[in-house]
This record gives sequence, structure tokens and C-alpha cells, in this order.
Amino acid sequence: MSAIYVVGVGMTRFGKFLDQSVKQLTREAVEAALTDAGATQAMIGAAFFANATQGAIEGQHMVKGQVALRDMGFEETPITNVENACASASTAFQLACTHLAAGASDCVLAVGAEKMYHADKARGFAVFDGAWDVTTAQQTADILSELGEGMNAPPGRETPAAQRSLFMDVYSYLAKFHMKTYGTTERQLAAVAAKNHHHSTMNPLSQYQTDATVDDVLAARMISWPLTLPMCAPISDGAAAAVLCNEEGMKRYGFDRRRAIEVKACVLAGGTNRAPRDIQQQIGRLAALRAYEKAGVAPQDIDVAEVHDASAFAEVQQSENLGFAEYGQGGWIAEKGITSLGGRIPINPSGGLESKGHPIGATGLAQIHELVTQLRGEAGKRQVDGARLAIAENGGGFYRCEEALAVVTILGR
Repeated sequence: MSAIYVVGVGMTRFGKFLDQSVKQLTREAVEAALTDAGATQAMIGAAFFANATQGAIEGQHMVKGQVALRDMGFEETPITNVENACASASTAFQLACTHLAAGASDCVLAVGAEKMYHADKARGFAVFDGAWDVTTAQQTADILSELGEGMNAPPGRETPAAQRSLFMDVYSYLAKFHMKTYGTTERQLAAVAAKNHHHSTMNPLSQYQTDATVDDVLAARMISWPLTLPMCAPISDGAAAAVLCNEEGMKRYGFDRRRAIEVKACVLAGGTNRAPRDIQQQIGRLAALRAYEKAGVAPQDIDVAEVHDASAFAEVQQSENLGFAEYGQGGWIAEKGITSLGGRIPINPSGGLESKGHPIGATGLAQIHELVTQLRGEAGKRQVDGARLAIAENGGGFYRCEEALAVVTILGR
């Protein structure tokens, strides 16, 4: 099978941009990716456009990619629209890889864009209500509640009823189960968030670029115990894009091999109806095992990682699923600095979702942007020395006791 390469990446800054549209954000990211690759629109044989919330927020329920990309000049290009909740962009990337592997095109575009801030704030938060099975919402809540049973907030650490967040409640239950089972502490979760907020001070594209100590994180407003505000990803506006090609495309268009990054594996995985306590069968773990096998590498070979830290606990969970720590030790490795820049396996040098931001339909490609930048040695102050192999994990939605889907991608020089 022909090798697949990322030859260009582009990304907007993430943040709150009430004066910018999905079209404008898309244009900025795509033009940056094309420029980075030394490519033109005419080289793009197909495009995969990821977006999860524009329909609910703006009423653009269909043909989102055609509307966004045609407006910036793409004509005759076949465009596929992708919605897979928070993993929409990584799914678009996986479809782009599949398209190239099949030989349907030699050069393609994957782009994710999201505009979550709106004058009506309720619209931005309401989209999360549809990211799980709405017909079994109470059953799902019961499963999660039972997992966290017996772990109650210490006096003074309770969550005010008016500050509830659906998905942070989900992560709260999972975190409580981990705390109850393994002894994970609030301070370890705070160490994850403090690390990511520190990393983001070195990323000019991050939504937040303010340092925070462990004590700062613990003292912040409680969202859903044990998760405080800095431990939770914000809603965000932003876009990210990648230009990919196969070996034929490399030769035809003369892309720079010195900056091309190879896709060693890109696995889109579904979950199983596992017992909620059977963590060895977590979807993230199954996806990672398949990706490692396909790439012919092991966890100890990875130099840098970007994981789906929609909450600080999610990073703990995924660091274990990716094999960087034994189950129960994900919080410990963060507290000891092992996952910080300069540590054995830096995780989320971009600042992660918690600080870089989380525009749902762009998140997965923002991870690719960061890892490509790292593998090229172009990450500046947050550069991981000698990075040659990188992994991204991106989960989407929720089903029963875990993500509804997961994408794990391994990139290498």
C-alpha cells in the first residue's frame, strides 16, 4: 500500500470570535494549510469537511462543506461532510487517508471548522444534549451514577446545582470511579490541568495562554466535583486543516519530503457493550492497540502525544489507554512531571482541549497540526526534543459508559 503523508497544516487561533463566520474560519485554516504544503486548490482531488454544531446553532444542517469551501473558490471538487461529535475532524482525516489509500485521488484536504459562540449562549451549550443516545439518557445516567457511587465531595467542595454541565457530569462520574478504584486524587487531576495551562503559554494559537499552578486549579470554581473550571475544556470557535497525499501525489506535485510527515496508522474504532467496570476493553484502549499493531510500534516508542482532554480526568484515562502508564497510574505520572515538556512522554504540549480550546468539529485536526509541527521541529518553546513518532487520540460523543467512537492516529518522520 502506498505511504500517506501530511504535507501541509493550517490552523486559526481558537477562541471567542463573534465577528467571524464558519466560512471565514475555514478560509483562514485552509489557506494556511495550502500555503504550508506549497499546494493550490487545483491539486485537491477531494475534500472532507468536519462540523458538528453549525446545524443546531445556525440552522445550516446540510451541505456545510459545500457552502464553506465553494465560497472560497473550490469548484468541481467532491466534498464529503463529516459529523462524528467531538471526533468529527479526526474522522475526516481518517476518511482522507482511506481515500488516498484507495487511489481515488493523489492529494486531498481534510478540514474542521466550528463556530460555537453565539449571542444566544444557550445554543452553544445545548448542542451537547444530542451527543449521546437521547432515548436512553436516564439509563446512561444510572450506569454512570452507579460507577461513582460512594465517592462524595468533601465538605465545601460540592457542586452548586446551578452550575451543572452535562458532559462534565459524565467525566465527574468516571473520575469518581477511578478515584474509588485506584486512589487517584483531586491534586493529581489539578496537576494535569496546571501542566496543560502552562504548555498553552507557549502556543500562540491557544484560546487561553495564562499559567496556572496546582493550587490555582484547585481553588477555582467547581463545575462538577472533582472537576474545577480549569480542568474543563471551554466551548470555542476555530478551524484546522491538513493537506494529505499518497506517494503518487508526492512525485506528481513535488512536495517537500523534508517536511512531509508520514501517517503510520489512523484507526477509527467503535466500542463494545462491555461491562462498565471492564476498563481493559475501553474503546480508547482497543483503538490504541489496533493503531500500534498497524504502525508496528509500541507505547514506549512514542515521543509526544495529543489526547482528548475534554476534562483533566480524560487525559488521565487516555494516558492509561495509550499504554503510557498502568491503569490507576495516569494521575501519578502527571503529578511527577512525566507528561510535562521535558518529561519522558509529553502529553498535550499544545495546551490540550482544556487550554488550547475545543471547537468540536476542528479539535482532531488541531491535534494533527500540533503533532506535525512537533515532528518537523517547528514548535518553538514547546518543542519536544528529538520527536520522531507521535500519537493522537480523539474521542466523540458518549454511549453507555464510554465514548461512542475513537480515532487514534500515529505519525512519524
